[in-house]
Amino acid sequence: MKSNEPRSSSSCAACKFLKRRCTTTCQFAPYFRSDEPKKFANVHKVFGASNVIKILNEVPQDQREDTVNSLVYEAEVRLRDPVYGCIGAIASLQRKMVELQHDLMVTKAHLAYYEAKPSSTTSNCSLLDYDPLNVNINTPSFFADTSGGFLDSFSQNTFAMDQTGSNNEFGQFPFP
Repeated sequence: MKSNEPRSSSSCAACKFLKRRCTTTCQFAPYFRSDEPKKFANVHKVFGASNVIKILNEVPQDQREDTVNSLVYEAEVRLRDPVYGCIGAIASLQRKMVELQHDLMVTKAHLAYYEAKPSSTTSNCSLLDYDPLNVNINTPSFFADTSGGFLDSFSQNTFAMDQTGSNNEFGQFPFP
């Protein structure tokens, strides 16, 4: 009943999950350590063991570690967000980046304005105290829509725009 193949000291997470004997030639052992069973369970749930082996065989040996890390991340994200997966995470990060770029641009404009603004004790001109970034525009009454009607529904249905004013490559971000 003994196998001629030598056994490793402990089974890898993949072999434990698949309930099979782990050999020294196991393709999963270098990437799925025995103390990380959830890592392989997630990858197996999303991709399947045979597909992971096929993917690893197609990738050069020096890139397999990165490939496994990518598969693990994609599996975890896909399990958290079955609809959008990694694309949802990427779109969320892109949206956050656009918001932060906008905040940075506004902050730089404020800094430039206040650096160029002369001291208020040396000038009494009211035009120099005008802050173009803090202008309150009063909407004429014929544009005001307090009923929550057409203008509210229009603003809710507009597409997300990037800084150039065009739709992003996804059309619209998947998250509000």
